[in-house]
This record gives sequence, structure tokens and C-alpha cells, in this order.
Amino acid sequence: MKTKILLAVCCLALAVAALAEQKKIWAKSLLGQPAPKLVVEKWLTAEPDTKGKFVLIDFWATWCGPCRKAIPELNAFHKKFGDKLVVIGVSDQTEEAVKKMTEPKMDYFVAIDPQARMKKAVEVTGIPHVMIIDPQGIVRWEGFPLLDGYELTEQVVQDVLDGKPAKK
Repeated sequence: MKTKILLAVCCLALAVAALAEQKKIWAKSLLGQPAPKLVVEKWLTAEPDTKGKFVLIDFWATWCGPCRKAIPELNAFHKKFGDKLVVIGVSDQTEEAVKKMTEPKMDYFVAIDPQARMKKAVEVTGIPHVMIIDPQGIVRWEGFPLLDGYELTEQVVQDVLDGKPAKK
């Protein structure tokens, strides 16, 4: 009896580990494919000029701890790569909710879309979810920016901008 229980526990552990390994992003994978059109209800900052640039889209919310933790890094990307990369935070919350959050400060472009049109098109089920889209509209990086082993770092952004293949 103990052997059967031990065997069942081992099988369950392997199944959970296999599922965890597969769960690298919480959205439909679009890597190497055209991104859906960015649709927002309202820009809370100036609308950015994305023509000829890479675009980083961060799906986020004010109540999301990991989303807020990622903001300083996104600010750094905006500052360092701003000549080639447009950083955009898109929330499906209300304008009032987003404006109420004052810390951490977002130095990049911010928009709201309470209808979550692009978020639904990408089938985002967990946030933050980030996509980096090249100037031709192809997704070159996607994922949870804080996922161990798959973090969105300055080097990853530089590699994407340099045309190096994304880490899968």
C-alpha cells in the first residue's frame, strides 16, 4: 500500500513539474508572428510615435504587485533605449484607478483600455505580460518579465533590438 501511495505521489510531482515547465507565459504565444493591433480607449500620456521603432507593450494593473515591481525596470528601458524602443503600459482599469497610483512613477507612455481589446486578442490570463514588437509588427519577445530564467533584462532588450533570436 505504501509503495502505491509513494508511486502516486511521485507521478503527481512529475506531472506538476511538467506543467510548470510548460507554463512560461500566461497568454497565447505570438513569438515570430504578427502582433494584434494596439487599440486603446485613452492615452493618459501623449500618444507615442511608434513608426520605425520597436514597441514594448506591458499589460499591467495598479493592484498587481509584480506589475508594480517591473515599473522601475521599464522606466530604465524607456530611458536607455528610447531612440529605438517605445515603452507602453496598457491597463484595463479606469482612468481614475490608474491616475490614483502615484508610486512607482511611470516615466513611459501609459494608456487605458477598459474593454481590454488587445489583451483579449493576446489571450492574456496573467499579468504583467510583456510583448516586444519589431518595426514590422512581429512579436520578438513575450512573457512574464520576472519569470526565473526568462527575465526581461537590459541585455534581453538589447538582443531583441539587435535582431538576435529571443530565448524560448
